Amino acid sequence: MVRVRPARLLAPRSVAVVGASTRPGSYGNQAVANLVTAGFPGPVYGVHPTARDVHGVSCVPTIGDLPIAPDALVIATPAATVPGLLRQAGERGCGGAVVLAAGFAEIPGGRALQDDLRRTALAHDLPVCGPNGNGIVSVVGRAPMWGDAYLPRRPGPVALVSQSGNVAVNALLSRRALRLHTVVSCGNQAVLNASDYLAALAELDGVRSVALYLETEDPGLPAALALAAGHGIRVAVLKAGSSERGAAAASAHTGAVAGDHRVLKALVEEAGGAWARNPHELLESSKALSQVGRHSPAHGRMHDAGHGDGVLVVTCSGGDAAVAADEAARLGVLLPALDAVTVERLKSLLPGTATAANPLDYTAVVFGETRRTADIITAAGDDPAVGVVLASYDRPEEMDAEQTEAWDAALNGITDAAARLDVPVVVAATLPELMPEATAEHLIDLGVIPVAGLTEGLVCAHAVTARFDPRRLREIAACAPRSPDRWLREVEGKALLKAHGVAVPRGAVAENAEEAEALLKELGTVVVKVDSADVRHKAAEGGVILGVSTEQDLERALRQLPPPVLVEEMIPQGVEVMVSVRYDAVTPVVVIALGGAWVEVFDDAAVVPLPVTPERVAGAVQKMKAARLVPDIRTLARTAVAIADMTRQEGFALVEVNPVILRGRTATAVDAVICRARPAGP
Repeated sequence: MVRVRPARLLAPRSVAVVGASTRPGSYGNQAVANLVTAGFPGPVYGVHPTARDVHGVSCVPTIGDLPIAPDALVIATPAATVPGLLRQAGERGCGGAVVLAAGFAEIPGGRALQDDLRRTALAHDLPVCGPNGNGIVSVVGRAPMWGDAYLPRRPGPVALVSQSGNVAVNALLSRRALRLHTVVSCGNQAVLNASDYLAALAELDGVRSVALYLETEDPGLPAALALAAGHGIRVAVLKAGSSERGAAAASAHTGAVAGDHRVLKALVEEAGGAWARNPHELLESSKALSQVGRHSPAHGRMHDAGHGDGVLVVTCSGGDAAVAADEAARLGVLLPALDAVTVERLKSLLPGTATAANPLDYTAVVFGETRRTADIITAAGDDPAVGVVLASYDRPEEMDAEQTEAWDAALNGITDAAARLDVPVVVAATLPELMPEATAEHLIDLGVIPVAGLTEGLVCAHAVTARFDPRRLREIAACAPRSPDRWLREVEGKALLKAHGVAVPRGAVAENAEEAEALLKELGTVVVKVDSADVRHKAAEGGVILGVSTEQDLERALRQLPPPVLVEEMIPQGVEVMVSVRYDAVTPVVVIALGGAWVEVFDDAAVVPLPVTPERVAGAVQKMKAARLVPDIRTLARTAVAIADMTRQEGFALVEVNPVILRGRTATAVDAVICRARPAGP
């Protein structure tokens, strides 16, 4: 289905408020007041059966009476009236509608009304924001189509799309030098999803980053992220709630190891985005990412490609340096060692009590010495391993003249260094309240990234160094998810794996005891397994008997598992790894995790969106905590790619091979759970 596009809604040149009201406190009254207060530059009209004007805005009785077809309607009337009003809006040729009312699918019995709303909107190609949301604010266009109180603010390059109205409200109220371009409160997303807004925002002038607060899965995200990357726009994402895992993956170990959160995180990281843990991180990360385009062409990096991806932490406090090192280790943020040339440069600049290292504590002795501070940060920031500088700076809100002079001098040292360096500089307060808004605004004006919080500073510094490849993202978006259908017997799956070049144990299905005895004689020590497509966790359900080496062992095994059974040779012990390919998430991925039967306990996984190459898989495995246990990463990577190719070619929704036993340069698929995909509908 071709989706409607919200371009006119996001940048309206004319607005009408349906349900404009003279009653203070009502949505219709507030929506008109917001447009007047913001100084919306285009025509504004009210629609009300009897009112002549609201806040000086002229009103007409019906949508059909409007003198023009406005780009945007704000509908501030009860839920039951909305489908009919949308029909009128479509017939009038309006550009779209913001529906503020609640009472739709979010309540029992409201689904039918929301379905009616959606059918009406799509019949007229009418983009609708909501229902049950706060609306849209084009800060840059002075167009607050918003049901709550709104105070005009300085516009900038950050857009926010939120499925939580409160997150959007708080972003508009925050004071952190977050220069917003557009804010969208999605509500129930009856017509438009978050990905629709992201795709449209990517094509608006002035947007450099987008913050996404998501509560539901959105199949349009891969394509929207690819489009955003093509425009050099970076994305920060906060995914809230425990999402339902893909139906196929939840039936295997894959769902526990690589649920939908982890898959989405892998996708966001491919897009060079930031994965936030809370709204504070979301807003700080999007602010940081919005500075990318100010420093260099936005395709990929905001700094010289000759530099590394490491973070240099500079501070005048040993305590801050220690905490930063601990937090960086916890977050997986690289703090590279400084090279010998850098260390020599720093020796002539640092006090005798300071050590040239990363984190770099230049000590309180230097605090307030502008030139010396700038020289130290410049010398360290020029290190080839450094991709971004994180400077710690705490500024009290209230200071006397002497303190102000010292703190200004210290900050000037940081900003002077930033002007010299060709890598970005992040200035982070250790506590959020020690980054006053005036200081943050000053830093933004100078092209320096202000962040409230040391941990958040590390997150943001790491994010701005991320690489991304728009072509790779387009390839990811082209891999369409699949819905699960029918599970295969293990013997069927093993035959397909073997046909695609993956080694499997020798064996066959024994229909009776005599066939089982013949296989025992042929294969030596064997494994006996239940032969059923309905049993996925065979070992957990008592469906696997290991080490069957004698006729007596086999007799006992067949009493526990009556034929037909799968009888296979026993593979010698090795490193056990799960290799899984799932097509039932927001984007298809290959998952590699250590552990075999213990895979959920170890929780150490690499998740890589498809398509993949051996080199890409190997790079992801090398980042795992257990990578050093893998005897040959290239063998594992080639096996994973072969399984991914088979999954694609055979049209499967899920393939989970657990374990793959690694011994030297061999990899054997010992167990396999495979689910075919449902045939695509019309």
